[in-house]
Amino acid sequence: MTTAGVRATPTGIEGVVARMRSLARTLPPRDGVAVFNRVYLTVTEEIGRRAAAGAFADRATATELDVRFAARYLTAVDGAAAGRRAPACWRPLLQLRGHPGIRPLQFALAGINAHIGHDLPLALAETCRALALEPHALEGDFDRVGELLVTLEERVREELAPGPDLLDVADPLVHLVGAWSLEAARAAAWASFRGLWAVRDLPDVAADLTERLDSGVGLVSRCLLTPLG
Repeated sequence: MTTAGVRATPTGIEGVVARMRSLARTLPPRDGVAVFNRVYLTVTEEIGRRAAAGAFADRATATELDVRFAARYLTAVDGAAAGRRAPACWRPLLQLRGHPGIRPLQFALAGINAHIGHDLPLALAETCRALALEPHALEGDFDRVGELLVTLEERVREELAPGPDLLDVADPLVHLVGAWSLEAARAAAWASFRGLWAVRDLPDVAADLTERLDSGVGLVSRCLLTPLG
């Protein structure tokens, strides 16, 4: 299986992991994309381990979804490196990745927001089309991955937030990142997917919904990347 537009298109979850590791070696550690890439690499490695252990109802379907999902992020990054205009959801992170006033936790959450809010609904719809499935066939694995992501979000907040001696209720970071929830983003992603699937035979409507989804998710990412330093 291939996904158009990705340089060195990943094959299988192992290919996705290899591509992310390669990307990590080319980026400065403080770069905003590098921060998100480390988070996403951790998730993908764990999904690969769980898929190999039979944790998903259908390993082939889970792999198809994972590769299509990752391809959207990798395409955005590769496109930006080549001077192409990225989707609106990824533009804030790609444009502000080197801003000294933005903290690592903000970069991580902005990337997660773009990927879950925009890329996931589209990847779910693509997977259903490619494998001739209905949405309910993906719901179980969607929930299993969601449980992993919620655990990861908690760890990201703990590891990337400043220590308790540096962060208190008066710090703007507390209020900024406290207003965003992965669980809410996942629920919205599933609803967006169902909406896109419902209008799949109405290309003009689907295109309009996709564009509005992209811009709306991008607006949230831009707010998450408000400089605080």
